[in-house]
Amino acid sequence: MANVEHGGRAGGAFGAGAAESAKARLRTIRIGLWLIAAVLAVRQVAVVLSTPKGDRLTDLETWVGPEGVLHVKGSLYDSTQFTGTPFGGLVLKPLTRAAEQALGWGWTFGSLSLVVALGVVAARALPQPVSRRTSLLAAPVAISLLMLSLPVRNALYLGQTSIIPVLLVLLGCFTVRGERASGVLIGLAAALQPTVLLFAPLLWFTGRRRAAVSGALTFAACTALAWAAMPHDSHTYWVHHLGGVGLGGDADGLANQSLHGALLRLGLNGPLEIGLFLLLGAAVAVLGLRRAVRYAEDGQLLLAVAITGCVAVAVSPTTWQHQLLWVLLALVGRVGRKASDRAMWPVAVILVMTLPAKMMLPNMAAVYPLRDNVVLLAALAAATVVPFLSRTSEYYRAPIPTDYAKPVPTRWKRVPLLTFLGRVRTRPNLLLELLLIRVGYSAYQQVRLAATGGTNAGGRAAAEHHGDQILSIERFLHLDIEHWANHAVFKVEWLRDFFDFYYESFHFVVPLTVLALLYTRRPGDYRWARSALGFATLLALVGFWLYPLAPPRLMPGLGVIDTVHGVQDFSKPDYGTLTALTNQYAAMPSLHFGWSLWCGLVIVILAPKWWMKALGLLHPLFTVSAIVATGNHWVLDAVGGAAVVAAGFGLTHLLQGPRPRPPVAEAGTKVPSPATGAPAGRSAGAPVGNPAGGGGPASRSADGPAAKSADGSAGRPADSPTESPSGRPAGSRSRSPADSPADSPADSPAGRTAG
Repeated sequence: MANVEHGGRAGGAFGAGAAESAKARLRTIRIGLWLIAAVLAVRQVAVVLSTPKGDRLTDLETWVGPEGVLHVKGSLYDSTQFTGTPFGGLVLKPLTRAAEQALGWGWTFGSLSLVVALGVVAARALPQPVSRRTSLLAAPVAISLLMLSLPVRNALYLGQTSIIPVLLVLLGCFTVRGERASGVLIGLAAALQPTVLLFAPLLWFTGRRRAAVSGALTFAACTALAWAAMPHDSHTYWVHHLGGVGLGGDADGLANQSLHGALLRLGLNGPLEIGLFLLLGAAVAVLGLRRAVRYAEDGQLLLAVAITGCVAVAVSPTTWQHQLLWVLLALVGRVGRKASDRAMWPVAVILVMTLPAKMMLPNMAAVYPLRDNVVLLAALAAATVVPFLSRTSEYYRAPIPTDYAKPVPTRWKRVPLLTFLGRVRTRPNLLLELLLIRVGYSAYQQVRLAATGGTNAGGRAAAEHHGDQILSIERFLHLDIEHWANHAVFKVEWLRDFFDFYYESFHFVVPLTVLALLYTRRPGDYRWARSALGFATLLALVGFWLYPLAPPRLMPGLGVIDTVHGVQDFSKPDYGTLTALTNQYAAMPSLHFGWSLWCGLVIVILAPKWWMKALGLLHPLFTVSAIVATGNHWVLDAVGGAAVVAAGFGLTHLLQGPRPRPPVAEAGTKVPSPATGAPAGRSAGAPVGNPAGGGGPASRSADGPAAKSADGSAGRPADSPTESPSGRPAGSRSRSPADSPADSPADSPAGRTAG
């Protein structure tokens, strides 16, 4: 929220009324966010407690259940099932006397209370200054993100204690008064999770030396207490297992998101792997702690804590999924000079921490090393390379604003309904766009696979019944040409091969090509076209879910030949419901035709040449011929595809307004090129006022994109602050210490030559 918000102040004769209206809206939004957080909490409780007893809270049951390791008279670590420290075992031992059912309920609600407390503390620890709106809304947003995160869900499901160390560290850094009390809490956290000791150097080098010493002494005292009470267990943990190495699951399992686990998954082992792990771990620790100290001194202590936690994630020999909460805290850092880039880092972190890795990257062997270590890579990026802005940077509070197109007049006064979704003329962040496209397509695949109408057998029966309905309607309308077209094409080998190839090859290639061309050449139109495609796909998923439909090739007795997959055996009761790639009964509406029609319409609307428009219309024509001739769709499936595309364009118009019109050149001005944003006629090697892909200031003077003020400095938009947070005039773009020295002059909106 702090990354993306833009403030404003009511004024004029209606200032008081506008302020009251804004307060009412803020109150409504706040209540809504707290309701969402409450619903998510109730859902987590329901998921845990509705799970069969043998499958829920399995780690807690392993520890304190009737046959748990804490009941055994021997060592806690004989079975390697207990992964906590001896002090953790000492703290948990009293729970062995609790009744199983009461312990399950109490543990679940206690863990939820810890999550709520963690969200509230993190929200109050946001780097200052923050607006009143952010301070009021941050807590429910933080709690909701925590409830959705995989570490919290995993901890609640398994009955783990990993939320406690994170909360103790945040309480010690932001809540308690006095350095000694702060150190005591951090020392307790380290006694439960030894890698938390990395916070001692952070405290020491930021001037909180009493807290560092107090934390170290508390850790030593707790460890000594556990050693006195359980000497054999303590020796086993600290000496034999070297602080927990080898406990729990396999170190090379995907659940271990540490450098050690990643190196093992890459095939390294033995002394080479150990040496490389120690070398890389030391480098990450030094670099990460230096960055954490720098951001703590800059006034971003929560970001410093998150970076230190990410270092702990990487250098620990084992970091299980429930121990990865530190990565989620790293989203508080602000990245990017442009307002359009601010959402990239927090969105990426949220997706990594809330979605399975298989949804982030495709199922391809070449990207397995990235997909299997995606959370570790996020932690390493936060700890070592992500260029978080310093609070002294003039871009920290006042990023370069997004360039919006002028509103296009409409027939209806209430269009667009969502006025804040203005028409942006510049292209969006490429990495964010690719990430959202990948996640959206993965969600599309999951819903498509799930839309079977219930069980496999039940799904087939419903789909075939709907197929009979469609066939009856087509016969009534005299549109039942599927059998004739299929057999006519099957008899002509070259035509059959052409349609089979077209059906299998162009479904994804053409839409992705159109999107890529729009992104590079027509960024304003890219957003319009992409939104329409997204809405159409979403509506199609609703159709798949509500109306599973057997295509002609899967209708027994119809006689349609499957030209792509060959003759099918209808005696198999589960055939057609699911395959390794897709749901065969997701046929209505046809997205093969829908996406091709979207491509054709976009090309017809935007292409400058008549022959380009004609080629664009050939694609949906060939596609509808292919889907019918191969037996994969009914004619009415194509009608459904056209309907969702029309609805997609209609929703885009209704919510965002009409497509932005190209800028019209006025006397004495140069019109920016739609591809690069540079004024026409400017040489390719000269610095430009609006670099390709960038979002320059929205307000430009009549003298050109980089008009100067009277004192020679580049002018900021009229609605921006007159001074930057560092005290310099907002028009001055002198570098702050946090700015990268590699930035070229074209990256800054000021200081450009006239070409």
